[in-house]
Amino acid sequence: MKTTHLFVGALLVLAAPQIGSAHHSFAAEFDVNKPVSLTGTVTKVEWANPHIWVYMDVKDERGVAQPWQCEGGAPNVLTRNGWSKDSLKANESITIDGFLAKDGSKTCNLRLVKLPDGRSVFAGSSAPDAPPLPKK
Repeated sequence: MKTTHLFVGALLVLAAPQIGSAHHSFAAEFDVNKPVSLTGTVTKVEWANPHIWVYMDVKDERGVAQPWQCEGGAPNVLTRNGWSKDSLKANESITIDGFLAKDGSKTCNLRLVKLPDGRSVFAGSSAPDAPPLPKK
């Protein structure tokens, strides 16, 4: 019995890092003090757990399309907020508000998406105590 408890305990200790790395916190990857607003063309949407990903081309100051990837909420959270997996389609123009990645990549955490039909929908951001979005 004691050996069984020791074995189970050892397995939990070994498994803990994998369990913890399976999901990240907002603060580990994104900066709540670096809001971003991007307008671009959707290239792909991955609608899967634990988060959706929206890939889009955003033109830089020279007019050259730059690829961005933006993490949204979980599909079930988005569904409760009026989304469906067909809400965004490739080649549609959207505007997103979110928060930049800490690593300096063209990655952001989605907060709000202005859909092609003009509706703005919450994108499931997990940003804690985020400041209000900048006025446009």
